[in-house]
Amino acid sequence: MPLLAAVAVLAGGCAGTAPVQVRGPAPEASLPQQAGMQAPERSTGYADKPGWAARKYMVAAANPLATGAGYQVLRAGGTAVDAAIAVQMVLTLVEPQSSGIGGGAFLLHSDGKTVKAFDGRETAPMAATDRLFFGADGKPVNFYNAVVGGRAVGVPGVLRMLELAHREYGRLPWASLFAPAIALAQEGFAVSPRLHAMLNSEQHLRKDPVAASYFYDRGGNPWPIGHLLKNPELADVLRDIAINGADAFYKGRLAEDIEAKVKGHPANPGLLTATDIAAYQAKVREPVCSDYRAWTVCGMPPPSSGGIAVAQMLGILETRDMRALAPQNGALNAEAIHLFSEAGRLAYADRSRYVADTDFIALPGSGAKALLDKQYLAGRAALISDKSMGVAKSGMPFAAALTSGLDTSPELPSTSHISIVDARGNAVSMTTSIEDAFGSRQMVRGFLLNNHLTDFSFDAADANGPIANRIQPGKRPRSSMAPTLVFEKGSNRLVMSTGSPGGSAIINYVGKVLIGTLDWGLNVQQAISLPNFGSRNGPTELEQGRVDAALADQLKAKGHNVRMIEQTSGLQGIMRMNIHGEEMWFGGADPRREGIVKGD
Repeated sequence: MPLLAAVAVLAGGCAGTAPVQVRGPAPEASLPQQAGMQAPERSTGYADKPGWAARKYMVAAANPLATGAGYQVLRAGGTAVDAAIAVQMVLTLVEPQSSGIGGGAFLLHSDGKTVKAFDGRETAPMAATDRLFFGADGKPVNFYNAVVGGRAVGVPGVLRMLELAHREYGRLPWASLFAPAIALAQEGFAVSPRLHAMLNSEQHLRKDPVAASYFYDRGGNPWPIGHLLKNPELADVLRDIAINGADAFYKGRLAEDIEAKVKGHPANPGLLTATDIAAYQAKVREPVCSDYRAWTVCGMPPPSSGGIAVAQMLGILETRDMRALAPQNGALNAEAIHLFSEAGRLAYADRSRYVADTDFIALPGSGAKALLDKQYLAGRAALISDKSMGVAKSGMPFAAALTSGLDTSPELPSTSHISIVDARGNAVSMTTSIEDAFGSRQMVRGFLLNNHLTDFSFDAADANGPIANRIQPGKRPRSSMAPTLVFEKGSNRLVMSTGSPGGSAIINYVGKVLIGTLDWGLNVQQAISLPNFGSRNGPTELEQGRVDAALADQLKAKGHNVRMIEQTSGLQGIMRMNIHGEEMWFGGADPRREGIVKGD
């Protein structure tokens, strides 16, 4: 396949990363949230991003300090996995609302020959039952009554996963990869505008005395933008992990401290034990790969639903000529949004019915292959008409009997995404999370603990039978994280690495970038900067402040229940491009967050 279309906006040479200005839409207004419809990591502003070009290697991450750490590792000869470790450690410090060593992650890796999926998803305590989130009245508790405290904390998986990936694909010493984060934690970093805004709007973090004393002054005010924030406790933890490996986290005093924090919450204690933490294992799984037109798109398998759902959407849309529906003069095409939203409804319906941790619950029929079968998806696509179906029903791949209930877990995120390519041709797409903004709001030794157990269904069954994503001891909750690698079909030639935070909306965010680049001929920055849109098998959601009323009216005429909501994606992406006749890497970062791209 020929390289993606050249862009002619790069001026001058490329000594280091060259910014390439791609003008995006007008900044969005600061608008109120509609409860339950969007990520709790709300908008803190919109700033156009230029897009960046480099020849040899590149890293895209959600904070400039984290991007810088990954860049230094790549410059020192490190691999994409080496750089991902450095980026994650810095994100733990500078973007604590989104991810960290107290959470989990999924990492997709290509070495130019093989694609592997590394699963660092959290697990439920062995004492957990399907009544974990029920109250004394026998009913499921309010969502935030479950989130805040110890009850929703799962065994963190990110460090074991990164250690596993480093054993196979690392080049630089493990200990060296922690140096940037240790230095920043010890010497301090400037509080960013986004972190300040998140702390200012946060309602629960002050309830934890440890977190309150770190993130707020004595008057209870968040540290101002530019304040030099130091975290010597985290520096000590990272030094221990750097010297002694992930065992320093999973075994011994730190694991005991996590157990004590979880069990000792005064109002909402949890069940997690040091024994659960010590028993955690990261896993290598087969990625979900499927062909889309001239490309092969690879994503994460269960317990993430992201890879399957994105592939289903693409398979459904492959039956339509999406290329003819590209945006014109910056305006989205209503028919394109209609088709994309209907494909999303169908994919999300199957996701809610069938997808969960396959170590516990098998997928229907022949597994992911059944859900991605071209004939099955063509039949699903045939359900799309000129009018919206409103709410789609799950399909029956290969006549799978309907014996499972429908999951309704909200999956609200705080999450971050990292895309990296190195000089050896290795690529990483990694999405990392602590679930809600600031996770469980419980801080231990300088880092926050996740609340990922609320990604399970609170109910265990409905009239159709047991819910696949119900809580079980040792089980991993279903996720929508969708780290994605795209290749030329029939080869291992990398075209793109991308992914996003955004809870259950991640699937639509990633799908938008794939359609934008592969069908509409946009570069990755232009695709990221497009307004967000889609359906999660409910209302058709359009990004508030980014689309005009005419588009909404056109969709309403097609029967869509349109909701204008805040949709704060955090997309990162790197794609192969021909720029002025030279093959280069071109990177994009979401204008809705503070990330950048850097490379040489």
